[in-house]
Amino acid sequence: MSNVLQTPRGPITIRPAAAEDAAAVRELRLQALATEPIAFSADYAANAKDPASKWVERIETYAADKSGLIAVAVADGQVVGMAGMARGHWPKTRHIGELWGVFVKPEWRGLHIAGALLDECAAWARGNGVVILKLGVSIANAPAVLCYTRCGFVVNGTDPKAICVDGVYYDEYWMSREI
Repeated sequence: MSNVLQTPRGPITIRPAAAEDAAAVRELRLQALATEPIAFSADYAANAKDPASKWVERIETYAADKSGLIAVAVADGQVVGMAGMARGHWPKTRHIGELWGVFVKPEWRGLHIAGALLDECAAWARGNGVVILKLGVSIANAPAVLCYTRCGFVVNGTDPKAICVDGVYYDEYWMSREI
């Protein structure tokens, strides 16, 4: 399944990642972790050790057992954005989708690509028995909070000192969206 987002910069294809996207997804993830450290709880150094083959495995596992999805935004053959979603792995939590790794390259922001990626995750979730999407977002990341709010997410609470970057603590909002 893929969708085309029409933008002033041309069409952008929003679709599930395939194994051949693994290297590009890995590089985009590393760019996100390096350039936006307060936006992610994942660590750059730990992720940099993972080869592209680990991303192939994740993409293929998600597809095979319907445990999640990595959606990508592709413009002119280049992956310019991504969003991951993993469903709960326990029988009592299979109805929950946890969003992770939402990132759009800075030069591609402002075109509603993140919203289209979230919609792709929501469509997959609906088709696979997930009824609610949840995420954590740094309160300091106002553009992301605005994007999630615009996409129908609501704040359910605050996680104080959720991450620590260079000795500075950052709170996160817990947000959710029923689908």
